[in-house]
Amino acid sequence: MPAVVGTVTRGTTNTNRLRRIDRWIATLPILRYSVDPLVVDLGYGASGVTALELHQRLTSARADVEVLGIEIEPGRVRTATEQLRAVRAGQTGFAQDARVGFALGGFEVPLPDDRRAAVIRAFNVLRQYDEGAVLPAWRRLVTRLQPGGVLIDGTCDEIGRIASWVDVGADGPRHLTISLRLASLEWPSTVAERLPKILIHRNVDGELVHQLMADLDRHWQYNAALATYGATQRWLATVQGLKDAGWPVQAGRTRWKLGELTVPWASVAPRDFAWA
Repeated sequence: MPAVVGTVTRGTTNTNRLRRIDRWIATLPILRYSVDPLVVDLGYGASGVTALELHQRLTSARADVEVLGIEIEPGRVRTATEQLRAVRAGQTGFAQDARVGFALGGFEVPLPDDRRAAVIRAFNVLRQYDEGAVLPAWRRLVTRLQPGGVLIDGTCDEIGRIASWVDVGADGPRHLTISLRLASLEWPSTVAERLPKILIHRNVDGELVHQLMADLDRHWQYNAALATYGATQRWLATVQGLKDAGWPVQAGRTRWKLGELTVPWASVAPRDFAWA
């Protein structure tokens, strides 16, 4: 077995915390066409519940999806394994035959039989590392993906109302997505505190992500009158305003209504970023 790569992080987790990224993963094309729909929940934390929830949500997109939770701290693997026993015994709300497992590991992503993951979700993991550790981790993790596979490095608040993530492929990072609970949103730039590690310190003058935060708030304020019709209508107008102003906003209104905004990585990348 390869040496475990990484360090133990805080392990904070909560039920339903990762629902926003789970529903986004369910839309990924790789889940539809992969011959081995294996999804890794890397660094799931003190409880295995996020891996179980991920499997439950992804089965609507791919019935034979498999989720493997990987943790660097042995005690957390033991705890999650005990939780899985309760699932198998029918003592929880999860399917007894859920294709879920747990294993010890880190950024080396140990998988048996030369398997590769269709998706690796690393949420609230790299946030606890130095910024300089992000690119080496990304480069290592994408080698554990199937062709067309996706690595997701993201961060969210403790109850999952504010989230953001970068999706990364073998060719490097592709997009930044933010996802916000609109009903309680005061300013879109509140997500700046939950940006992925590679961006969180770049919310300063001269950086592209700072301009995105400023423009989001400006359009949100400009469309304040639409709050009369609900936060969703105000958000839709905000995102459309960004697009009309030249931001290369992707996806469409179906995703926007969920409080999401996706832009290409190149439009927010740090000035000194280089994948190669």
